[in-house]
Amino acid sequence: MFTARRRRQGLTLVEMVIFIVVVSIAVAGVLVVMNITSSHSGDAQLRKQATAIAEGILEEVEMARFTYCDPKDANATTAQYAATGSDAAHCASIVEQVGPESGNVRPYDNVNDYVAALGTKTSFALTDVNSGSGANQVGTYTAWLTISKAALSGMESDSGASANLGSALQIRVEVDYTGGSVILDGYRTQYSPNLMPVQ
Repeated sequence: MFTARRRRQGLTLVEMVIFIVVVSIAVAGVLVVMNITSSHSGDAQLRKQATAIAEGILEEVEMARFTYCDPKDANATTAQYAATGSDAAHCASIVEQVGPESGNVRPYDNVNDYVAALGTKTSFALTDVNSGSGANQVGTYTAWLTISKAALSGMESDSGASANLGSALQIRVEVDYTGGSVILDGYRTQYSPNLMPVQ
């Protein structure tokens, strides 16, 4: 009889307090997880956009030529490179150097025109279509470019007309964004239509 009456009375005050405490802890835990999830929900999008920016920069640089002579040189398409000997036909007047030539604008005609010095991390200009800014930072993204000599197996040694550039370059693009960065590497080898091996 006592048990039947107690069932009709419902929960006691102590049971209600314990129920409220347990439910409150569970709800607080769910809210914390939701807060963490929503605060990091944009990370994947930021990384995806940073990767797209880095891929675009790397493609632009890799698409540029990498020849011994400046493309405006009369011998640009025929210049060949040998370590020694009279058979080494070099540039007529403009040997390709590191850094853009006077009057050159992006996209540059040679890979090495994108930096002022090899092996130095250089700010890469991103264009903000809204403000027209040429700074290396657009929104939350900052871009950097490093071009360095690369030692690849079987490549010619650095000598002759292109000693300042080397025969192969490593192109590193770094795009920083809030919460991380994306780094992509690419390689370009120097070529000439009549490339000769070093003797």
